[in-house]
Amino acid sequence: MNFIFSSFKQSITITLFVFVMMILVDYVNILSKGRMQTLLKVGVVGQCVLTSILGILPGCLGTFVGVSLYVHGLVGIGGLFSLMIATTGDEAYVMLSLFPVKAIILHGILFVVAVISGIILEKLERFFRLDSKVCCELTKFHEEFDDKILKLSGILQNFRGISLSRFLLLFLIFSALLLIGVGVIGESGWGWEKVTLIVLLLTAIFIIISVPQHYLEEHLWNHIAKGHIWKVFLWTFAIFIIIHFLLDKWNLESFVKAHTLIVLIIAGLIGLIPESGPHLIFVMMYSGGTIPFSVLFTSSFVQDGHGMIPLLSYRVQDAIIIKILKLILGLGTGFIIYKIGF
Repeated sequence: MNFIFSSFKQSITITLFVFVMMILVDYVNILSKGRMQTLLKVGVVGQCVLTSILGILPGCLGTFVGVSLYVHGLVGIGGLFSLMIATTGDEAYVMLSLFPVKAIILHGILFVVAVISGIILEKLERFFRLDSKVCCELTKFHEEFDDKILKLSGILQNFRGISLSRFLLLFLIFSALLLIGVGVIGESGWGWEKVTLIVLLLTAIFIIISVPQHYLEEHLWNHIAKGHIWKVFLWTFAIFIIIHFLLDKWNLESFVKAHTLIVLIIAGLIGLIPESGPHLIFVMMYSGGTIPFSVLFTSSFVQDGHGMIPLLSYRVQDAIIIKILKLILGLGTGFIIYKIGF
């Protein structure tokens, strides 16, 4: 029961991140009258570099942002591939604390490989007939923004006879802030992730109270809240529970230590698990000198922390394609590094 409650809290935290980032991406695009899409249309190379930078940021926040950009059609499947290769999830924090120099080298290699791999996949998309059609493109801007957005009169009007959807969204955000403040969800201390989430939630509150009713109903409520968020939460919570029972029956660390000759393949297969946690085994073993750099690289290459979970709720087939390609390329690259002697 303790684990179920812990998984429930983690699922809420991840869902909040995704929810707020989807709101921000949509809002900035509408507010800029579509200019955001123009700025991000910098070509395949630029998109892959951008998403690789988001990916190498420690934790999963950058990956959530990248997935949101992909879902809204701002980057292609090549950019998504670069994003998922570059990210190492929460393991990045541990690696930077245990072996900072080697961790920076590892992420530097992942960044280069991620950019190149994303560019190649984008170029071969039609050859492989990959369906990278997004599930929800960002829509055109609403002209009523020009009259009401950022104006006190518009905000006051929104609170005169406040709609149920606006009330529920505000209630949700304020409740989340309260739970985060008292430590029920999120980090127990006051790290940068907790502060970032609070700032994002406060930004979401401003957006909710200031946007016109039509935009709130169409975009924030019907599209994001009712169309996506419940799926994100259910996928996240279910995966946490499944992973717990799998790992409870399979002592991964003992198995890996007893089969060092195939540990690289195991690292790649465990990397398929869409969760930060199991991959820490390889981080700790590398730190202790038990496994070579090639095994750590393979694990880091194939895994993507929690970053894949939101994508599973949007387009399962895209998540499967990315995972399979990452496994093949990760094992191949890791094997080459192993043969070189690292």
